[in-house]
Amino acid sequence: MQKRLSKRPRLVAAIVAAGVLGIGTYAFTATNTVPASYAGSGSGTISGYTVSSVQYVLATANPSNIDKVTFTLDASATVVKAKLLSSSSTYTDCTISGGTSVTCDFSPDVSVTSADQLSVVAHS
Repeated sequence: MQKRLSKRPRLVAAIVAAGVLGIGTYAFTATNTVPASYAGSGSGTISGYTVSSVQYVLATANPSNIDKVTFTLDASATVVKAKLLSSSSTYTDCTISGGTSVTCDFSPDVSVTSADQLSVVAHS
């Protein structure tokens, strides 16, 4: 009989210890705070820009090369890139003045005979 009684206090102590750990864990997690955040889904119309008043500026040192292209967009943009070769995957960064006046300075210059497509990528 004495063996049975000696196991009982250990069992009670184990249950009490588990309870204390459970309460401590709950108290720790109960103090966490999560800031408010947003999540959602939506859609909007994407329309393209109209490019007008395109002017090709030839290089001064070699007028058989295009140094710059200037053009106007029909709406304001914050980023514009352009390329003159359909086979190229590299776009040149352009500068924007007044949101709609764009200048693209190609370096290296593009040969007039190689230029086969003005491709413009823009976003606001």
